[in-house]
Amino acid sequence: MKIFAIGMNYAAHNKELHDTLKRPDEPVIFTKADSAILNQGKPFFIPDHLGRIDYETEVVVRICRLGKNIPERFAHRYYDALTVGIDFTARDLQKKASQAGQPWTICKGFDGSAAIGEWVPKEKFLDIQAVHFHLDINGKTVQEGCTSDMLYRVDEIIAYISQFFTLKTGDILYTGTPAGVGPVHINDHLEGWLEERKVLEFNCK
Repeated sequence: MKIFAIGMNYAAHNKELHDTLKRPDEPVIFTKADSAILNQGKPFFIPDHLGRIDYETEVVVRICRLGKNIPERFAHRYYDALTVGIDFTARDLQKKASQAGQPWTICKGFDGSAAIGEWVPKEKFLDIQAVHFHLDINGKTVQEGCTSDMLYRVDEIIAYISQFFTLKTGDILYTGTPAGVGPVHINDHLEGWLEERKVLEFNCK
């Protein structure tokens, strides 16, 4: 299983972190190790040696068939379900890596950094590019977004990634985070929502 993720895919988030509203010339792609997966409501153990750890709430797409060099017009055939995930980010390390022109592998791909919720068939949604989602921490909404605000749509991303990687059944795609990211703390209780469906719930320890 491969875990793909998209950086800088919401303009407001780009503004809050990078002081720009610009759409990147191409999708910003990074990957996570399979040991990053955190599912089934298991707790997230905050790695204190990595500095500040931020939540980044994202819609996640599940790949359902083998594909390579997929035309954008056919990309919708290659995923079958959505959920909410958290792309945990070691923010201090990310800033250091960015300033040095180094990759984000450690700050994005460490163990447990890819929390993922329960899958919802895509047929449950009229338009996956019009899905609202949000994250609550300790009962308070801290981040919310809508897939209509993506700078690169899901089908565009899949077509782009498949030029470089063969997509396989079970691969997953984190599609980017909107504005409102922030740090997590011990004893935080996180709940992720797709529209009115709670699909993600776990604690930080």
